[in-house]
Amino acid sequence: MIENAAQRCNAYRKKILALSRNVTALHVAPAFSCVEIVDAIYSRWISSTPAPGAGKNIFIMSKGHGCLIQYMILQERGLLTDQDLQNYCKPEGRLGAHPDYGTPGIEASTGSLGHGLGIATGRALGKKLQNDGGTVFCLLSDGELQEGSTWEAVMMAANKALNNLTVLVDNNDFSGLERMSEAHPALYPLVNKFQAFGWNACEVDGHDSAAIDQAIATQSTAPKAIVCKTIKGKGVSYMEHEPIWHYRSPNDEEYEIAMQELSRLAS
Repeated sequence: MIENAAQRCNAYRKKILALSRNVTALHVAPAFSCVEIVDAIYSRWISSTPAPGAGKNIFIMSKGHGCLIQYMILQERGLLTDQDLQNYCKPEGRLGAHPDYGTPGIEASTGSLGHGLGIATGRALGKKLQNDGGTVFCLLSDGELQEGSTWEAVMMAANKALNNLTVLVDNNDFSGLERMSEAHPALYPLVNKFQAFGWNACEVDGHDSAAIDQAIATQSTAPKAIVCKTIKGKGVSYMEHEPIWHYRSPNDEEYEIAMQELSRLAS
C-alpha cells in the first residue's frame, strides 16, 4: 500500500477541497499537514477486519481539527457514506468539525486539545491488562503539546512501559495563528523531550509515507513517539505556512488554483 501512497494522498486532498464547496469555514490546512501520517497508519496498521484472536489496533485522533482526512479514509472503507460527507457540519449531518465517539470508526471524542493522549494511554494500559496484543496509535498536534495533561500522559505511559502505544506528532510548527517555535521555544527539540520521559523517539519527514511506516514498524520496549516534520497546507502553494488557512475555505478562484496544483502533482 505504501507504493501507492502519493497518489492516494493527493486524491484525499482533492476530496477535502471539494468538501470546502459546501462549508464556508473548515480546517483545510491542518488536515493537509497530516494526510500522509493518517494514511500511513490506516493503510497498513488499522485493519477493518482483524484476524480472529488478534489484538485490534486502534487510532485516536487527538488532533481533532484534522479529522477531515480521517473521515475521507473511513468513507473509503465503507464506514461512512457519501451523504455523511456531504452533510459535514450541517444540522442534519453526523460529522462535525471534530470527531465524536459513536460515529463509525471513531474511537474517542476529541478536539479539546490535550485529551487524546490520556485516552490513548488508558486504552493501551487496558490492552496490557487484558493481554490484548493490539497497538494504540495517537496523533497529536504540536500545539497541544502546550497542555500539561499531554505530558502527564507521557509520564504515565513510560511508567507503565506501554510499548503498545505509538504517538505521532504533526509538527507543522503552527498553533492556530502563531509559530510554536517562536511562541514556545523551550518545547524544542521535541525528540529529546520524549526521550527524557523514557520514550523511544525519532524524527521523520511527515510527508514521506515510507519513512513514517518504517518508524512505526520499529520494535520498542517503551512507548514510541514519532515526530513528523510537516508543512501546514501541504500541496497548495498559497496555503503552505500561511496561518489564515487554519480556519477558512478557499473561494472559487482559490479553489480552482488549488485543484490545478494538486492535479499537476498527480501527473
